[in-house]
Amino acid sequence: MKYTNWISRFLTLFLATLAGTAPLYAQTAYIAGVPTLKAANATAGTTPDDPQNSVITLHARVNEVNVLFIATDKHGKFVRDLNQKDFSILDDHKPPQAILNFRHETDLPLHMGLLIDVSGSVDSRFDFEQSAATSFLEHTVRAGFDRVFVMGFNSHTQLAQDFTDNTALLSKGIHNMHANGGTALYDAVYHACKDKLLKDHPERPVRKAIVVVSDGEDNQSEVTKAQAIEMAQRAEVIIYAISTDDSGLVMRGDRVLEQLAEATGGRAFFPFKMKDITRSFAAIEDELRSQYIVSYKPADFDADGRYRTIEISSLKKDLQVRARKGYFAPAAQQ
Repeated sequence: MKYTNWISRFLTLFLATLAGTAPLYAQTAYIAGVPTLKAANATAGTTPDDPQNSVITLHARVNEVNVLFIATDKHGKFVRDLNQKDFSILDDHKPPQAILNFRHETDLPLHMGLLIDVSGSVDSRFDFEQSAATSFLEHTVRAGFDRVFVMGFNSHTQLAQDFTDNTALLSKGIHNMHANGGTALYDAVYHACKDKLLKDHPERPVRKAIVVVSDGEDNQSEVTKAQAIEMAQRAEVIIYAISTDDSGLVMRGDRVLEQLAEATGGRAFFPFKMKDITRSFAAIEDELRSQYIVSYKPADFDADGRYRTIEISSLKKDLQVRARKGYFAPAAQQ
């Protein structure tokens, strides 16, 4: 999705008129004709206020929706050999007007924020978490391709390292952090999305993600959890969360981390041992390279600012799909 100026819109319209076809992204392969996916399992009554819903914000004058999603078997293992006919897609409870592209996506650039809780509550495991986070970035970030920033948060949010593909700089930013103070988790998510990822407008499709390392126990934020989730949704960000709570109990913060992840199509991890933190990072790395992407044109689309639901479901038995659940159409410009 990208913004277009009036000149490019005029030229696009002119060329489309000559060719008799709609304009597509340069990276998008067009699959002509009516979508072959069947409509099934519409979820009625879904509203954008539901924290389980995730939102893609379509930019003005763009009516192409791109959705990244994960497919797993009944054991939770990624299934990477599926194709378009294995899924049903509904947009606003209707089949799309056209499926433009469907593919297994392993090579989209990654634009990611690593948010690390540096409050006093994580002090006992902080050194190990720093090392595990550094190792994760060294294995995940591809020079010249991916971009990552690092933020630390306690009662305030601090940018430890801005967007870069240099893992040495990212590691330095991580290890310059020190644990103390309260926890403003919602503020950290909100500002990471609003100040960094919402303003990130790459020339080609990318994956936007945030990895939060925290116990989830917010006690200092100025914004609410709902506001943090909405900003993540509008920035088209998937949130992954790794809990730092080692009590072995189900705490209030655990549910908070689950809600942040579920609302954006991500996952929450709850490692009980320090070595399991490394495994959690490895699972996130694997998932980021195991996604599918579908691009389509919605049916009966209007630039009315209205929330439109998305449902992607598997037509194969024992397969589970995890995806974003909706988007806000752009409001018509005056």
